[in-house]
Amino acid sequence: MMSFEMNDRKKIGLGLTGFGVFFSFLGMILMFDKGLLAMGNILFVSGVSLTIGLKSTMQFFMKRQNYKGTISFGAGFFFVVIGWPILGMMLETYGFFVLFSGFWPTLAVFAQKIPVLGWIIQQPYIRSTSWETTSHETRILRTPHIVDYD
Repeated sequence: MMSFEMNDRKKIGLGLTGFGVFFSFLGMILMFDKGLLAMGNILFVSGVSLTIGLKSTMQFFMKRQNYKGTISFGAGFFFVVIGWPILGMMLETYGFFVLFSGFWPTLAVFAQKIPVLGWIIQQPYIRSTSWETTSHETRILRTPHIVDYD
């Protein structure tokens, strides 16, 4: 298993990704401000590119099974830039969920290890309704995978 080493490029990439999410959230809170939303999108995509590398980013967005999400995310970004932020954010949200649907099990394992959030997730009612729906997902949730894209 490869370890996830943190060099300066990845630190900057994670920071840009975080700022991208923050500006997108702020843009939605402030009545879909297209300037903040566009800035959030640019920061998010550039942060992901710096974190996993330009080649891996291109491979990820150009995979055949990711075409629907890539086109939706790109069209949403276009609509945000031309001044239709609500339609753009709806398309981007759909594209985001399609693109990153493979990462949800890994995110679930990570969330279970966060002190307060992990305790909440471990409660029987929440665990039975949302975290373990099939045996395949259960197997994935119990085996964390750390991937280094370099």
